[in-house]
Amino acid sequence: MNDLILTRTAPPHRAIEVEQEGPVLHVRLNPERGDDVLDVTGLDALIALLDGLHERPEVRVLVLSSLGEDFCLGADRNEYQEALAADPTGGALRRIADKAHRLCQALEGTHAITVARLHGRVVGAGLALASYCDLRAGADTCRFRMPEVGVGLPPAWGGAMGRLIAEAGAARIREYMLTCEVFDAATAHRLGLLHKVAPLDQLDHAVAGWTRPLVRRSPEALVLTKRMLNGYARADRTADVSLLDSHLLTAQLNQPRSS
Repeated sequence: MNDLILTRTAPPHRAIEVEQEGPVLHVRLNPERGDDVLDVTGLDALIALLDGLHERPEVRVLVLSSLGEDFCLGADRNEYQEALAADPTGGALRRIADKAHRLCQALEGTHAITVARLHGRVVGAGLALASYCDLRAGADTCRFRMPEVGVGLPPAWGGAMGRLIAEAGAARIREYMLTCEVFDAATAHRLGLLHKVAPLDQLDHAVAGWTRPLVRRSPEALVLTKRMLNGYARADRTADVSLLDSHLLTAQLNQPRSS
């Protein structure tokens, strides 16, 4: 096909791998240490990529996935502790947490229709990140968890609490946030956290079932509809306190630990 553009690039830090296939941009998390957590390098790479999309109207759909064994096991808590050790005032940690908020807002606000392709474990910040994508497909072997309370942290990453409640409802999100219980792909589908569930070897086909018709739609109609949907969803979050997430996280981690 003469109109097919296929390019693959990877930033020097290798935090993400990017492949463009015509109007579809495939963005794959590429954890530097192989531990499938989302660290500052990954946050910076994703923010830079999404900020750059403002000058790339030809990108119509963005598919977010991972090259790791799991989609994402959450934020890098070691980085949190290192940031606090380096700056006991909490300023460095707040800057890390604010990056998460910027990333989620960029995902929600980009003109491209965003699709999360999920496999393996989707934990904490990984679930938060996926929740900000417009459409979410997961392998039937996916396992989800919100572990923050279990490790002594508030669920304060990227403003995701409000987003998750808007997507799945307060009652069930309350249950899984308080109990830190693992739930499967079928449950995530019932909650609305997944729109499609497929066997892992058919997951790409399931995602393509969205991307193929999306690229044929009117770009302006898609962008307008996405922004209208986000506007109505945000209207439900009348007390959006997501900008406080970085302060809540820092305050909790800065508390002295009892022996």
